[in-house]
Amino acid sequence: MLRVTFLGTGGSLPTPERNPAAIMVNREGELMLFDCGEGAQQQMMRAKTGMKALTSIFITHFHADHILGIPGLIQTMSFHGRTEVLKIYGPHHVHEFVRILSALGYYKLRFEIDAIDLEAGDIVKRDGYSIQAIKTEHSVPCIGYALIEDERTGRFDREKAIELGVPPGPLFSKLHNGEPVEINGRTIMPGEVVGKPRPGRKIVYSGDTRPCKGILEASRNADLLIHDATLANDQQEWAQESMHSTAEEAAHIAKEANVSRLILTHISSRYSDNAEPLLKEAKQVFENVTVAKDLMETEVMFREHADS
Repeated sequence: MLRVTFLGTGGSLPTPERNPAAIMVNREGELMLFDCGEGAQQQMMRAKTGMKALTSIFITHFHADHILGIPGLIQTMSFHGRTEVLKIYGPHHVHEFVRILSALGYYKLRFEIDAIDLEAGDIVKRDGYSIQAIKTEHSVPCIGYALIEDERTGRFDREKAIELGVPPGPLFSKLHNGEPVEINGRTIMPGEVVGKPRPGRKIVYSGDTRPCKGILEASRNADLLIHDATLANDQQEWAQESMHSTAEEAAHIAKEANVSRLILTHISSRYSDNAEPLLKEAKQVFENVTVAKDLMETEVMFREHADS
């Protein structure tokens, strides 16, 4: 399972329809939070994502609408009896941010917070996947993130294995795990019965950014690109000045990167109750696009081939 829940999809300011930025990813039961705008813990309750399995928070930058939910969230988890370490990743100064939280009284938490500074190009390696920090272009130091799963083993051809004389059972597993086996004096190689490696899934989250090379390159053939689409094209000048993207610009990134799906987020309050202008202009460039709504969920499925 790889499920994305949009806890907050607004840009800069909360509105009745949209909370500030917060995106929850559930990968095989492990929860990761990308940005944590104010009220994130209430949105987690509404979406029923749970909190106990939250291992990490990945901050894109230190604008208030991306971090103000963290104090309330960690206090809520402490009240709920959490004892496991929580890792908070982010650009330079994340250590100072966590130190300030402690200075404000959060030192009485029942669990430790491990702060980890990241720079563009850094990779956080986990079991079966990695998180890559991406260079972006915003008004303050900012990084995006790519969740990239490891390649999966190719499909096992049971009929071919039996045809080669391999009996069903443990030898099947050995071959599928890349180990040759010997049958009647002949060595059967894994490549004879195991197909080509299959891609894992890839999700890219831009954070706040102008269209940039870093996100474009990281998004190549991604299953899902979640991109800043704060404004429509008639606000192009303000998008450039505030270092955000328009919906059309996000769509051009998705098209050039050949992503499977684009979801637009960080929606300006001027479109909070009607994002149709953003959707319309993005669809003129890239068809498989959605404007995120608070509490929207989507599943990211496996592909059989890298280009499928």
